[in-house]
Amino acid sequence: MIRRILWLGLFILVLVSVYYLLREFGILAIVTDADRLKNWISGLGYAGPISIIALMAIAIVVNPIPSAPIALTAGAIYGHTWGTVYVVIGAASGALGAFWISRYLGYELLQRYVGKRVQLGWLGSQNALMGMVFVSRLIPFLSFDLVSYGAGLTPLKTWRFGIATLAGLVPASFLLAHFGGELTSSSLNQVMAILLIFGVLFLIPIVFRGFAKNRSISDASPRE
Repeated sequence: MIRRILWLGLFILVLVSVYYLLREFGILAIVTDADRLKNWISGLGYAGPISIIALMAIAIVVNPIPSAPIALTAGAIYGHTWGTVYVVIGAASGALGAFWISRYLGYELLQRYVGKRVQLGWLGSQNALMGMVFVSRLIPFLSFDLVSYGAGLTPLKTWRFGIATLAGLVPASFLLAHFGGELTSSSLNQVMAILLIFGVLFLIPIVFRGFAKNRSISDASPRE
């Protein structure tokens, strides 16, 4: 257990170091500026797609780095199809990386110190967790990074996490790539609004089903 704690401390140190280096070398300033990022990626030639994938993965693992400008840039340079492909590969890789890191470093620690004192009820089922991960990919104000790390602390199976992430990533990435040609704040706002509508529409039946399930359980429980 002490070994896990040491690895967790080392991982946090690496994250802080990566963020510091990206800021010191000016890469963070480029990533947060869509116009500069577009010019930089365009000048990389064949290495451009690899850079998009790597930046997306890093942006998911290193929480403070924004991923939306990278996705918009991918769409602006490589178009709808390939822009979406590169964004999905990078984001899915980063999400799985964050999930595995959290699962390896934090899940056993959480179970040891919290154990069964946290009762998730219907939210603890594989289907419910999978649905929440999927919906979270469509709701803009929910951190993609934190959801990935948080999912690793739950009993959710890796393959279910991967499917839910891909299912939510594809439409979100396509919208970002579609509006990427404009590379303006208004285009990003349009994407966020559309994703928010989709996310709410998918969230309503999940919440309704949860309430219905809880009600049926309470009705079936014996009464004194």
